[in-house]
Amino acid sequence: MTRTAKAGLDALLTPEESVLVLIDHQPFQFSNLNSHEPTVIVNNVVGLAKAAKAFDVPTVLTTVIEERGGYLIKGLQDVFPDQKPINRTFINTWEDRRVVDVVERTGRKKLIIAGLWTEICVAMPAIQALGEGYDVFVVTDASGGVSAETHDMAVRRMEQAGVVPITWMAVISEWQRDWARESTTDALAQVLFDHGGGSGIALAWELQLLATPTADGAGV
Repeated sequence: MTRTAKAGLDALLTPEESVLVLIDHQPFQFSNLNSHEPTVIVNNVVGLAKAAKAFDVPTVLTTVIEERGGYLIKGLQDVFPDQKPINRTFINTWEDRRVVDVVERTGRKKLIIAGLWTEICVAMPAIQALGEGYDVFVVTDASGGVSAETHDMAVRRMEQAGVVPITWMAVISEWQRDWARESTTDALAQVLFDHGGGSGIALAWELQLLATPTADGAGV
């Protein structure tokens, strides 16, 4: 079983090695989300999805019994309007062969997961995929549980197994890595403007300053 380094440059994410799985961001799950303010999770997962699209990171959308639990939230589906989520009956996404097949076809081994709820629909596939040779990263602030305790215990359990907890802005920063990577800077900036909160505001201010002429007529 081969895994990449847990320290050093190779431990960081790259777009070329990443595959993203977004699990069950549906109305039923949001109705009992109590570990975070629901609008925060919506903001973060949509921002993460937009960044994945900008960096050309393969993204798998999943729902569970959507005819009862509801369709994927509109903001997330709108990022991938032509992609139909894989609708499961398995609680554990990784037991659905369709999901695993899509991930395997990418040939990528750095698996990034976010979903509802952390203690069930995130922890189960994360732990199983880890045991099958994937480097698994769980985006903790694009995931949530039925209480703060259940979310926290799930993250602790996954950490003990070897899963790496990470936040959505850390993910996109590792994907970008270098501001000289101009092919994605504009798209990343737009994601930050729309979903980055204070960081997006600060970036807009910095760009304003850079564009403001100085006394000699040049920018700052």
